[in-house]
Amino acid sequence: MPKLGLRPRGSLLSGRRHHRKDSGLTRSLPYQQASYTVSAPSLELCPRDAVAEVAFIGRSNAGKSSAINTLTGQHKLARTSKTPGRTQLLNYFRLEDGIYLVDVPGFGYAKVSADLQRQWQQQLERYLQKRKALAGLVMLMDIRHPFMESDQTMIAWCSQTRQRLHILLTKADKLSFGAAKTALLAVRRGVATHGDLISVQLFSSLKNQGVDELRATLDGWLTETGGAMEPES
Repeated sequence: MPKLGLRPRGSLLSGRRHHRKDSGLTRSLPYQQASYTVSAPSLELCPRDAVAEVAFIGRSNAGKSSAINTLTGQHKLARTSKTPGRTQLLNYFRLEDGIYLVDVPGFGYAKVSADLQRQWQQQLERYLQKRKALAGLVMLMDIRHPFMESDQTMIAWCSQTRQRLHILLTKADKLSFGAAKTALLAVRRGVATHGDLISVQLFSSLKNQGVDELRATLDGWLTETGGAMEPES
């Protein structure tokens, strides 16, 4: 798998933070009413009315689409496949006016040419570096195999750019309760130096575990602006 060539965004990040007006108040978003909007092949074709969005990232076999389906209670909203790497576009799901969830191409593993993987990687990097409406990232990590190279790359980039990151330790149902809690504590210790910037929770699409906790995190990210953010231009 080619390494992600992510670089800090510099003034772009500070500009985005400045047009937030945090009120400290959040509200519950209508996740069950989420609807598919568009599949964008590039940053330029992403919705222009977006004021806040959260991107789901992770390896191609991490289960991003399944997590979105579990979050929204709609098992066929985001396309899932037994063949990892089928997500090739930036897939947008609207929660309400200007607020979106985004299923982005996964890292590696896809059974496509090296040239096509590089194209996906370049588009992902442009999206992460330049999308002003991006309110935070949800990264899926298999609880049995945390902190793989691509995971560490994203954690380092989020730390450098002060981008919020929420880690879902997926397939928590594969471990006993005690083992899952031990793994959770270990990962939290591993990111403790990043403070409140990075948070971690257990998650299982199969058992609907962790849905309320995930929704609470996203409510905070996506509604904290009180509608004060400007749409993408």
